[in-house]
Amino acid sequence: MSTLTAKSPILAPPFSLETAIRKVRSAEDGWNSRDPERVSLAYTEDSVWRNRSEFIVGRDAIRKFLAGKWDRELEYRLVKALWAFSENRIAVRFQYEWHNSDGAWFRSYGNEQWEFDERGLMRRREASINDVSILAADRKFFWPAPGPRPADHPGIPEAE
Repeated sequence: MSTLTAKSPILAPPFSLETAIRKVRSAEDGWNSRDPERVSLAYTEDSVWRNRSEFIVGRDAIRKFLAGKWDRELEYRLVKALWAFSENRIAVRFQYEWHNSDGAWFRSYGNEQWEFDERGLMRRREASINDVSILAADRKFFWPAPGPRPADHPGIPEAE
């Protein structure tokens, strides 16, 4: 499959600053869809993940992981920012907000390292994530969800 959607082509390495930024935003938009099938298509069939302390291998396992994640992390909204890139690798920092089934809100902070194959599919993802309890009044990410962050909604401030 060569596209995630008709509007978002898979960008393949080598990355330039412009294409790395577009790749990060495309990933953010995908995850904000909260659609495990759609998101899983960005990864190779044998993609290898480390997500926190969990190790996940393969697109089917990724799809199952994401379905469970979004069943637990309600009203999920994510913002990603490019940190660094090279020919076939991208590093990002991110924040996302969500609440659990008891209504307690969290902001999760993290960093990811991504490695892509020649087609632009992610073959490796390593994510380190920390959750911080927040009050609902301290939320920063407001847009209709699921769905992409609007272009005029702020991203991650440089001071954070």
